[in-house]
Amino acid sequence: MDLTQLRAFVTVAREGNLTRAAERLHLTQPAVSLQIKALQASLDLQLFTRTPSGMSLTDDGAKLLPFAERVMESVAELRQGAASLHSTLSGTLSIGTILDPEFIRLGAFLKRLVETYPQISTRLQHGMSGWVMQQIKSGELDVGYFLGTPGKEFHVQTLTSFTYNVVAPQGWKNRVAGRDWPALAKLPWIWTPPESAHNRLLSKTFAQYKVTPNKVALVDQEPSMLDLVKSGVGLSLVRESVALGEAHAHGLVIADAVSLSTELSFITLAKRKSEPAIAAVFSLLQSLWRT
Repeated sequence: MDLTQLRAFVTVAREGNLTRAAERLHLTQPAVSLQIKALQASLDLQLFTRTPSGMSLTDDGAKLLPFAERVMESVAELRQGAASLHSTLSGTLSIGTILDPEFIRLGAFLKRLVETYPQISTRLQHGMSGWVMQQIKSGELDVGYFLGTPGKEFHVQTLTSFTYNVVAPQGWKNRVAGRDWPALAKLPWIWTPPESAHNRLLSKTFAQYKVTPNKVALVDQEPSMLDLVKSGVGLSLVRESVALGEAHAHGLVIADAVSLSTELSFITLAKRKSEPAIAAVFSLLQSLWRT
């Protein structure tokens, strides 16, 4: 078994036809056929069956295909990493940050970036994720963190998924326990600007139920939201880890019948994803969040 055999296997599986696979690989059809035969012999498995229209994966072939694809992806990453070592990356990278540094692992990321590419300097700007997205779109920022999935013009790397809870003031258990979204909409809500993930998630959810929440305050910082909840003003959407901590420390009540999920992503414009510094940053982040 070698990489050329694996590449032939993956290509034939995707094309479903030896002739088209040979064209993609810039080889002759007999050469591709020999590579498939050699791979089958080394694995002692039948990977394809011939059909009137071409080649079809056997059950064994279908089970092995994802493994082969991952090997090829890893080889591509290795080559990209090796290529990056042949040139010294330098310049300034503007990064949009959101939430708290600990949650997005900002310290660990910057430490690894400085150690790996000491000639790249960073400029950090903090804001809501919708603002970060707009700044990347306008070119004011190169890359940044985002909550959710942006438009097709962005290249996205999902870092992790997490949950939001609805938190209520101390003593509101009877008002929120077992309540669904339409029932919660009638209670006072601490709202956020359109650029925030809270706004996007809640607006979409309430729209699905065709209800309008009772908005009594507008804030743009998570600490301010929590202060208002603690003061008894109303409900707010808070990350699960924060909600559990506040419930334990200050007696805030977590609505037990609802929750919302989203993803922490890292984004750049799709047309810029191959720029050396940006590609290097994405590779570093992928490695960091795998550990």
